[in-house]
Amino acid sequence: MWYNFISVPLCSIHTNSLLLTILCIHQQTNTLYLVSDIPISIDTRNAKVAKAAIEAGADIINYVSGGLHDPFMLLTIASLQVPIILMHMRGTPQTMQTMTNYDDVVTDVANALLARSKAAEEVDVPRWLQVLDPGIGFAKDLAGNLSLSKGVMGRRLRSDGGLLDGFPMLLGPSWKGFICKLIGEENDPERRGFGTVAACVLGSLRGSSERKFGISGTILRVHNMKAVKDASVTMEIEC
Repeated sequence: MWYNFISVPLCSIHTNSLLLTILCIHQQTNTLYLVSDIPISIDTRNAKVAKAAIEAGADIINYVSGGLHDPFMLLTIASLQVPIILMHMRGTPQTMQTMTNYDDVVTDVANALLARSKAAEEVDVPRWLQVLDPGIGFAKDLAGNLSLSKGVMGRRLRSDGGLLDGFPMLLGPSWKGFICKLIGEENDPERRGFGTVAACVLGSLRGSSERKFGISGTILRVHNMKAVKDASVTMEIEC
């Protein structure tokens, strides 16, 4: 089954500008939201921005630092009782690619995600409001991105305590730099489209197969929605 939602990135702007941006976004998307009932997700690391966004009509908070950047974020989400995406990341956007060393990237990321999930539960953000994102392209090198993709798609994303089942997982391989490295077009972002479709279809396989076991499926974050939707729908029909 394919559902759409709009994701609005607001991560690299000053807080006061962010609040103004939210009001503008709300005015621009309100008609679309009311007519088509498309949920709106806001990317932010700031609790004040998250609260303002939800009050302005957003539905989901994508917390790209997993709850580590702003100590008030999880408490804010608990008071709002809205879905939150907890993404794995190290450092900041400026420093993250210097922090790509892991003992075992799949286990380390799974352990970190489980720790953030438990921290959210401790402040009354229930598990059923949580979506986990391994953070493809964030503080991971090429090998790490591939290992995580295979781990998620092959149901091998395990913490020390076992498989992270029961959680919806968000994958965001769309237009990521590791795709260019794989196809030999590292400096040409426009060449990432076909590789993105392939990575997303493989991600869909996780959701498709796990429904047979009653385990939550996969959310795909994409730029070219029609291309990925057509490929994923075709894959589900064929499988």
